[in-house]
Amino acid sequence: MKDEDADWLVYHRIPVNAAIEEEVLASACGIDAPTIAGSLARLERSCLIERSGNMIRMLNFGEALLRNQCKYEKDLPFIIENGVIKEKKRTP
Repeated sequence: MKDEDADWLVYHRIPVNAAIEEEVLASACGIDAPTIAGSLARLERSCLIERSGNMIRMLNFGEALLRNQCKYEKDLPFIIENGVIKEKKRTP
């Protein structure tokens, strides 16, 4: 299975507005542990999901947008650390 196909399958098996355990997700998708781990890593890098321990949840549109802005727009006055929005420290 190509990476893109695995990512599509995994993303669409994550319930909306709920978290799911990684093992349950792998079972629901019918794919092995290394494939699910790679897919989840790519989805997290793309700011589409969030992992907390072994729980996975889909980010809503606003969360995904904000995380992508923080990731790619370096001149924003804030950052996100562990799910908390903080003011960026300014250098004199």
